Amino acid sequence: MGYFSLPLARLVGPDGKVICVDVQLRMIDGLRRRARRAGLLDRVDASVCTPGDLGLSRWRGQVDLAVAIHTVHEVGDARGFLEQIAAALRTGGTLLFLEPRGHVSREAFDETIAAARSVGLVERDRPAVRRKLVAALVKRDGAAEAP
Repeated sequence: MGYFSLPLARLVGPDGKVICVDVQLRMIDGLRRRARRAGLLDRVDASVCTPGDLGLSRWRGQVDLAVAIHTVHEVGDARGFLEQIAAALRTGGTLLFLEPRGHVSREAFDETIAAARSVGLVERDRPAVRRKLVAALVKRDGAAEAP
């Protein structure tokens, strides 16, 4: 409901966009309300998605940075989720991926990194963040874009 989205909207400036999707209308409505109060609604594109479709097709190849915080372990099809994000990222764009340590095992996290690799995202870094499993993944040149 804006905890990360509103600071990002401030960072992108008046010409940038923060694209936010959630399966829960309540979360999107709350984000829009908070963005409006903060004077940032014009920088936030918030929409409801479905579990199988993030609704990112109109952003194909245009996204500089995608952030998935405590999300991937919640989706049924991690590879499909990552494929949609990879398609939205521009070549050289980054996915910052965080999962809660303890809730998500190192093995499960590594499996997600392997799935990301299969859709054209390569690991650039694993920053150390307390109580989190974190990876920065970059879309490589020539990575296939999902339809």
